[in-house]
Amino acid sequence: MNIKKIAVLTSGGDSPGMNTALRAVVRTCAYNKIDCVGVSRGFQGLINDDIKTLKTRSVRGIINRGGTMLYSARSDEFRTKEGREKAFENVKKHNIDGIVVIGGDGSFTGGLIFQKEFDIPVIGIPGTIDNDLFGTTHTLGYDTALNTVMEAIDKIRDTAISHDRLFFVEVMGRDAGHIALNSGVAIGAQEILIPEQNNGIEQLIDSLKESKKNGKTSSIVVVAEGDRTGENVFDLAKNVEKEFPKYEIRVSVLGHMQRGGSPTCFDRVLGTKMGVRAVESLMEGISGKMIGIDNGKIMLTSLKKAIKGETRIDPELIRVSKIMNI
Repeated sequence: MNIKKIAVLTSGGDSPGMNTALRAVVRTCAYNKIDCVGVSRGFQGLINDDIKTLKTRSVRGIINRGGTMLYSARSDEFRTKEGREKAFENVKKHNIDGIVVIGGDGSFTGGLIFQKEFDIPVIGIPGTIDNDLFGTTHTLGYDTALNTVMEAIDKIRDTAISHDRLFFVEVMGRDAGHIALNSGVAIGAQEILIPEQNNGIEQLIDSLKESKKNGKTSSIVVVAEGDRTGENVFDLAKNVEKEFPKYEIRVSVLGHMQRGGSPTCFDRVLGTKMGVRAVESLMEGISGKMIGIDNGKIMLTSLKKAIKGETRIDPELIRVSKIMNI
């Protein structure tokens, strides 16, 4: 396919490594003598004609920066046919031949609809810390988020031990417990509560009682924001406190710090590989695909499958976590 100009945008929640992927897209375009334009603030930027030319110097010094230099946003207007028609008028105005969308499932859904309605080639790069897209073992930013969470909880543990406290630490993961499970194992959590497992409060209390009986004076419980107990982390802590009136209990919500920070080496390499493959895919006439990774190899999955497919928590890691929380 004769691709002369590619647009790139970042959409939805930001994740570390988006800038790395963006840089790779721009530089791969330059390498192949293809013009590249950046769309600010996601699909809303397409509607508002917030589109600018990107050269290799435009992306100088961003490989180590968190966030996204193109900014990110969610667009209600793009959900409407009228909004998408406005966006396509700007695509035609700028002679754009293909679009690289860096984002999560919502961004991919928008890109897929846009592709089907206007026959514009779209390739997705999975930029989300939740690691909740089918067709890739790692989404861009997930590894950095894990390291951010691990470092934060290591510091929380210092004060938990000093004061004989039980800490509930909430991490992101409304629909997927990858961050909670992996970080929980990495920091030696007493219990890990995730959406994929129906661990009731009774099981949590039994585990904490057993640990106290074994002489443990402080504990960390890692809670995904969408855990199956159906309670928010503060209510959960209050209910546990009723069973342990002499136990000092504290809650720490890590929140948006998990999305920030300089990407790890893993995410920088991953973002670079994905950015290169995204451009090459468009050059090969490929569309409607997400760039993923499996066992170190770059692979392509349909955007529809990436959105609808079910991602699974590692059952072996769940088993290991149970052994470790004696």
